[in-house]
Parts: sequence; structure tokens; C-alpha cells
Amino acid sequence: MEQISYVIGVDYGTDSVRSIVVNAATGQELASSVFFYPRWKNQLYCNASENQFRQHPLDYLEGLETTIKDCIQQIGPDCAKNIKGIGVDTTGSTPVAVDATGTPLALRPEFAENPNAMFVLWKDHTSVAEAGGINEHAKKFGTNYLQYVGGVYSSEWFWAKLLHILRTDEKVACAIHSWVEHCDWIPFVLTGGTSASDIKRGVCSAGHKALWSEDFGGYPPDSFFSSLDPLLAGFTSKLPSETYTSDKPAGNLSAEWASRLNLDTHVVVAVGAFDAHMGAVGAQIEPYYLSKVIGTSTCDMLVAPAVEVKDKLVRGICGQVNGSIIPGMIGMEAGQSAFGDAYAWLKDILSWSLDLLEDETLKNKATEKIMAALTEKAALLPLDEKDEIAIDWLNGRRTPDANQMLHGVFAGLNLGTTAPKMFKALIEATCFGAKAIVNRFVEEGIPVKGLIGLGGVAKKSPYIMQVMVDVINMPIRIHKSEQTCALGAAMFAATAAGLYEKVEDAMQAMGQGFDATYTPNSSRVAYYQNRYNQYKKLGHFIETNS
Repeated sequence: MEQISYVIGVDYGTDSVRSIVVNAATGQELASSVFFYPRWKNQLYCNASENQFRQHPLDYLEGLETTIKDCIQQIGPDCAKNIKGIGVDTTGSTPVAVDATGTPLALRPEFAENPNAMFVLWKDHTSVAEAGGINEHAKKFGTNYLQYVGGVYSSEWFWAKLLHILRTDEKVACAIHSWVEHCDWIPFVLTGGTSASDIKRGVCSAGHKALWSEDFGGYPPDSFFSSLDPLLAGFTSKLPSETYTSDKPAGNLSAEWASRLNLDTHVVVAVGAFDAHMGAVGAQIEPYYLSKVIGTSTCDMLVAPAVEVKDKLVRGICGQVNGSIIPGMIGMEAGQSAFGDAYAWLKDILSWSLDLLEDETLKNKATEKIMAALTEKAALLPLDEKDEIAIDWLNGRRTPDANQMLHGVFAGLNLGTTAPKMFKALIEATCFGAKAIVNRFVEEGIPVKGLIGLGGVAKKSPYIMQVMVDVINMPIRIHKSEQTCALGAAMFAATAAGLYEKVEDAMQAMGQGFDATYTPNSSRVAYYQNRYNQYKKLGHFIETNS
């Protein structure tokens, strides 16, 4: 690159969207901005007791414009002229009902306050029954349409959520034209799309959540879905059989959005993907190294050359798709439905009485100290195989073997149980859940050579990371970047804009490296192996008696 070029990475998380401007030659971050979704912050359109979590598209659009404009103001107009591309990642599966123009129904006046017309967030589990129906229905067909999603369809995914919305909301069912993932919709918006048929579907979202496969020639046939429920008839005809990797352009920035963002229409917008997939690229993933995005939940990504994977199919994961992470490699996804969320739940339980305080300042100070105090005290506790033990399925189980009907468990409680002891048990449980994922890959013939950690928990909690490596008995490298997913999106933006021939070249040039490595403490490995066996035994009992 003869002149300095810049790219923008946009990362949509569960609570906020963050944008960064990056030097495309070095990966140096020049500007960053975060926008917390105001409607989501107030938990509008959500009902946690029913596992309903919806997000309004205006949160997404307002955050997109606010963060990019803020970044542009930080770098100034001269640098802004050299911005060549924008890459976008989002949570997933987070789909929405759209009309024929590709507009989410919630942006139409008659649906403005209807949660069923909004984005169905990844953690929404209202479609458990529909997922179960898909799993039973798939057994009736000669072709195994679930073979590339681990053999089990989840309530967190595309078709289960669509069917639930169609069954529960007649008005939305009558108005819907198509169903689109958040990561596919944002590039469509930025490029000025006006027809739902023109939405470029990424292979990442289509392959991992919507049953698209090259081997099927696209999605399963309409007969598969319409025989499950006539409400699904015709939907596959509105989904293009062609999908795209994220190193390809979705188009150029539209005149409207160029004006809104103070950019030029020559800016290329890359095809979108899920946050963990782009985060793995931002964290410089290597073949057979499990890249763990550790935050409210975890998403575990692994890439392997297709010629080495051959016909191996890993049971019970969230899919294996050619090109979903790095074009030309098989991308495999697993993860846990609750990780940081599990700790946040315990914090909320412990801080409930603080809501009775009238002094807001005192209440906030006390609440802020809870997690730090729990961590300090838990880390000092002796290791005893007779200690309290927990199961981490507070938000169901994503992998191995998705089952969102499962619940979290504490066992061995007594009058001597303290909050730090419960926290210790919960940390061990989440790390045991991580070990179960590693073991499943290895059992299915996919080696795991090491771990790469990224995300808030990985960066901020040495105690949890040390427990994890002791439990798994494998080192973990923590990536240096604070915004790894956004950085990965920026790498794809640079590739789609033609600054690099392939995303591996962008990773090499723009990667920021690692700033910490945790290695197993050999004196604790046997203890955690015995505890893991207890965890498996308790989990089996809970699952078979639920």
C-alpha cells in the first residue's frame, strides 16, 4: 500500500456496539467509540422469566451512526478521506422479520412496539419447542439436514426463532416477507439496499444457523420446512442459494450513509459475519487452536484445512462450515450459553438487598465491590474435592449437544457454604463446561493444540483464566487487543476493499499479538480432573431426570 489507508471495524455486542478506525497497514487503532443500546439498557421488550430477549433496530442504527461519526471526528477529515472499507460483525443468531424492502417490521409504525417485530437476540430461548420439533422432524428424511450443525438444532437459531414468531403472532406472520440475520442486514443498510431479495447472506450465518450447505445446493428444500409447519412454506424461495465469505464486498457505501457518516461512496462494505468468527480472525487464529471469545457467553472457534477434515463431522457443536471464519478452511463453532452471565446472576442475587438502600451512591459503591471481593476470597480458598459443586447451565446448554431446557444446579450446600464458595463452584463449573467442549473435539478426531482467549473475562480475570487452564490442562494465550472482534471486522474490511489479497495477509499485518499466557499448574490438574468427573456425573443425573 503506497499511501496510508484506514478501515473501520464495527462490532455489535449484546449490550453495545463499538466501532474502531484502524491503520490498514499496521493494525494500529486510531479511534474508538462505544454506544450502549438505550432501549436494551432499560430491558424494554424483554421478559427474562420467559427467556424473551428482543432488541429494537433503532438501537442498532443509532449506535452505528453515533460510533462511526464519533470515530471520524476523532481522526479528522484528512484521515477520513483515506478510509477504504467497513466491516461488520454482530451477535447471532439474531434474526428479524423484514418486509419486501428489507425493512424490519419494527421500523413500521404499526409494529413499533411489538417485540415479535424486532430482532430476536441470540440468547432468546422462547423457541425451545420449535427447535425440538425440527430435531424430531429431521429424523424423517433420508438426507441428514442437521449433519453440519452438530446433529442438534438449537432454539438460539434461525429457523426455530422464525417458526416461533410465525406461530405466536398472526399480524407479524401476515406482514413478514423474509427473515434476515443482523450481520446480513447492517451491510445491506449501509449499501442502500431497497429490496430484501438483494440482501447478501454470509456463509457464516447461513451455514452455522440456517442449515445452508454446498452439499444441499443451498438450504434444505421447501418440502422439509412446509411439512414441518405450513407456516414455513415459501421461505426458502426468498433466501438466495448463493452465500458469501466476509472477504467479499457487499457493495459500496450508499450516498445517504456516506452523507450521514461524513464518508465517501467509494468506501467498500464487507459481507457481515458473527462476532466470534470475526473475533477469531482478529485474535490471529491458527489451525487447531481453539479461539475462545469469553464474555457473557462463550463462542469457541476452530479452523482446520478442508483436506485434513475430510468427512469428519463433530457431533453436538454449532456447525462446521467451509469459509465461515477463514475462506478455504473449515470453520467450527461451539460455545457456552452462559459464562460471564452466570457470574452476573450470582452478583445480582447477592446484591438484591442493596436495592433497599435509599443512598444511591452507597448502593453503587457496594455493588461495584462485590465481584472483586468474591474473586479475591474465592482464589484463597483451599481445594477440596468435597466442596460445593455446580452445573453451569443457567441459560441452557449450547454445546456439546444443545439443550436449552436444562438448568443450572448447585450441590453440596450446607450451613457453612459462603458466597465465595458458591462463586468458586460456579467458576469451576464454567471451566468444566469449557473442558467438555475441548474433549468433544478431540473425541471426534479434531485435535486441539492450544487455546486463544479474547473478550472481557479473558482480559480482566487472571483467576478465572488460571482455573480454566488447570481444568483443561492446556495453555491459553490472551490476545492483546481490547477490541478483537472489531479488529477482525477491520481485517475483513481491508481484504474486501482490495488492500490485501486474502484475510490471512491482513491478519499477519494488522494483528496485535498477545500480552499474556497462562500455563497449567501441574499440582492442581489431578484435583480438577476428579472434580470434572463429579461435574459430569451430576450433569448426567440432572439431564436424565429433567
